[in-house]
Amino acid sequence: MPELPEVEHSRRIWDAGLGHRVLKVLVPHPSVRDFRGTDVRALQDQLAGQVFLSSEANGKQLLFRFGRAGSLWLGMHLGMSGRLSVESDSIEPGKHDHLILRQAKRSLVFSDQRQFGRVLFHQGIEPPDWWARLAPPILSDQFTVKAVSNFLRRRRSTSLKAVLLMQERFPGIGNWMADEILWRAYLNPATKAGELEPATAAKLWRTVRRVTRLSLASIQKDWDYPATWLFQHRWDDGGKCPRCHSQLRRATIGGRTTCWCPTCQAAR
Repeated sequence: MPELPEVEHSRRIWDAGLGHRVLKVLVPHPSVRDFRGTDVRALQDQLAGQVFLSSEANGKQLLFRFGRAGSLWLGMHLGMSGRLSVESDSIEPGKHDHLILRQAKRSLVFSDQRQFGRVLFHQGIEPPDWWARLAPPILSDQFTVKAVSNFLRRRRSTSLKAVLLMQERFPGIGNWMADEILWRAYLNPATKAGELEPATAAKLWRTVRRVTRLSLASIQKDWDYPATWLFQHRWDDGGKCPRCHSQLRRATIGGRTTCWCPTCQAAR
């Protein structure tokens, strides 16, 4: 599933259409699960003829605003296989193309083969509930040490790996980012959240923000992560820790396949 940096990369792809009018909205398969609970007819009728004003990402969620004063809100979650692309203005919908916004020189396309994604639509000046209730972005001023420390205390009996995957506090963090964060913070993924001292909780907060900043910078630069990252070794057969060269270990922790270094991340 796409995580925070991949979602941000997808947002930037559609930015090719910023400032341009949507001439026609195509929904080739209105009954697919991506549109569950969404008024597809209103989406088509209201977006046609409107200018694409802005885009935003928060965690794994995407937002695109259209129309006068940005009163038309198009939300997306990419799910397992969702993908945004920019195609020619005359593209014919493919089997897995579920939303196409035609502009004068391009088409903005949302595709989703497995249909675990989501397309949402809202009309109004105030943010819709599905956007307003999202947790504060990790790089925002609202993502504080205190908020993270309080969350860890409330989840004191839960493993750190599972806690980092909770979108209500760590929006956009997924499996590989959680492993990268814990490896950089020298924390074993099975450690209970309640075991962290205040200084260690603050270190975890700093590492979450640092990995987020670095991953976004890498996505923007060349869509790759350095060989010094755990990311580049976590699935290698016989993979070694890029820091101490110990054999990496894998196990299911917090319901997800987890990779860690038994030397750098020894159990507490």
